[in-house]
Amino acid sequence: MHELSIALSMIEQIEEQSAKHPGTVRSVQVKVGVLSGVDAEALRFAWELAREGTDLAATLLEIESVPLLVRCPACGNTHTPDIQSILCPRCITPEQDILAGRELMLVSLEIDS
Repeated sequence: MHELSIALSMIEQIEEQSAKHPGTVRSVQVKVGVLSGVDAEALRFAWELAREGTDLAATLLEIESVPLLVRCPACGNTHTPDIQSILCPRCITPEQDILAGRELMLVSLEIDS
């Protein structure tokens, strides 16, 4: 379960940032793309385990799922395909440029001072 190592890494980053900004971290917002290889529910479970015994024990994890967004290099059409079939609906070109869906990023922290 690589989500646990991701959660531990997030905690380390959050602790570094919260040291610069006094207060209590109430919530953490992350974006997880459908092609990131990260299961959002597994990450949520890993977060619950990883935060125990830290200053973030009461911190909530908010996960925003980022859908796949692609652009066809042949006709320029931008669309949100089904992950199983990314063919361009306009010209049926199989190769697509991925614009969104691979994200795994810590977006923001809500800190009470």
